[in-house]
Amino acid sequence: MKIFSKEQIYEGDRLTAERQKISSTELMERAGTQIFNWLHMHMQGAQVPIHVFCGIGNNGGDGLVVARHLITHGYNVHTYVVNYSDKRSKDFLINYERIKETSKKWPTLLGPKDEMPKIEVQDIIIDAVFGIGLNRPPADWVVKLFQYFKQSKAFTLSIDIPSGLKTDQVPEDENQVVWAGYTLSFQSPKLVFFLPDTGKYTVQWEVLDIGIDREYLMTTPTEADLIGKQEVLPIYKPRDKFSHKGNFGHAVIIGGSYGKIGAVNLASRGALSSGAGLITTYTPKCGYIPLQSNFPEAMVLTDDEETFISNMNIGFEASAIGIGVGMGTHKKTVSALEAFLKQNKLPLVVDADGLNCISKNKDLISLLPENTVLTPHPKELERLIGNWDDDFDKLSKVKAFSAKHKIIVVLKGANTITVMGDKLYVNTTGNPGLATAGTGDVLTGVITGLIAQGYDPLAASVFGVYLHGKAADIAVEDFGYQSLIASHVIEALGQAYIDLFKLPEQLEEEDERDEDDEKQ
Repeated sequence: MKIFSKEQIYEGDRLTAERQKISSTELMERAGTQIFNWLHMHMQGAQVPIHVFCGIGNNGGDGLVVARHLITHGYNVHTYVVNYSDKRSKDFLINYERIKETSKKWPTLLGPKDEMPKIEVQDIIIDAVFGIGLNRPPADWVVKLFQYFKQSKAFTLSIDIPSGLKTDQVPEDENQVVWAGYTLSFQSPKLVFFLPDTGKYTVQWEVLDIGIDREYLMTTPTEADLIGKQEVLPIYKPRDKFSHKGNFGHAVIIGGSYGKIGAVNLASRGALSSGAGLITTYTPKCGYIPLQSNFPEAMVLTDDEETFISNMNIGFEASAIGIGVGMGTHKKTVSALEAFLKQNKLPLVVDADGLNCISKNKDLISLLPENTVLTPHPKELERLIGNWDDDFDKLSKVKAFSAKHKIIVVLKGANTITVMGDKLYVNTTGNPGLATAGTGDVLTGVITGLIAQGYDPLAASVFGVYLHGKAADIAVEDFGYQSLIASHVIEALGQAYIDLFKLPEQLEEEDERDEDDEKQ
């Protein structure tokens, strides 16, 4: 799914009205009706008090359409106009007249000197104060209104975007933004829903189709794509009946040091479980017995040193190499990495101490092959690119870093973002259970294993991040967030693959069986 910018959304609205020969008012009616249909489906006529707060622009016009339909269907509606300016949009005024014709209970005007309306915790707030076009901080009294929403603890539904939140900036003051329980976004989610600094302003979100011109949606390139099952299915490479292990590549994991052999174990298992035909693990001598004992499927090569890596000459042509997990940053290891990078031409995935070694000697970045995949956690990223002011500044710096060095950067987080040049791929799978030791090592192995099978590095990164997160989503059903460990993610990778081909009705049947099992 594409994530459109504010400017692209405006252009889509304009083209839709032009090509479908409808007015902007009719498009607003369509959008507001979709919001009402969503509410009506969920509420089924329940007489919970609904407080609709409308600004005086087009977002407020959407809110007036929603309020009108709620009123005509017999809901308990209280409509307010947040009167923060003397200016009114044309479509707002049209819908203001329409709601006055619909109900004798006209919208209440709220200004800086008016008392806050009474809202109980069991009520519903619909936030239609500001839309995506906000270009200045809200007035103090409007900020107090937003704080009142939050203090009421009533369920808050925002239309298109939580009011006060911009599509391309982090708010200077969190009190200037509505904290929504749910946001119904028109045609496309907003990038701010997926960033740590801004995602907190809506607990959940959903996209409503308001009939924007299909050709425009299909042909317009976007800075960011949202990655779900439908986006990764075309990436998947089916297997031929007569294939053998040699068809699926030889992955190599280089890493480990005394006390950190578990990292290469996890990465190697991740690589083989993602589908690589063969796996060789290269570690210090201290890793030989643990790996041969605990992971019999792996071939093991060892360094001359007992506790750290001093030489990375694996002695054969691998299909892809993952390097750095648990490796340490001994000065001989850094020297070995430099010597390796100077002669290596094979596809690389670099993680953990591989990144830390590079951070200590930035000249090594220039030795990375084109389309090398880096998988840093935030601190490792900071050592590579320096500090950033906020999430948007971070993305800007990572895009510049990626473009300059022609590499792929996987920004691990709640919504892991894969960056290649100016393009962002925002992942939708995964859960807080992944915040545990070793899951990053597994991801390194999964991506390495996919590249070994012949996936190009970008496809391997996007697909690998999706599979890794989906495996965690499957495993968490059995273990919960707190008890999920990296090995559980590896064990669920097979189910993550199988899930790619499950139809919606199969998933519904499984959910019903799970519910029955819980009842028994």
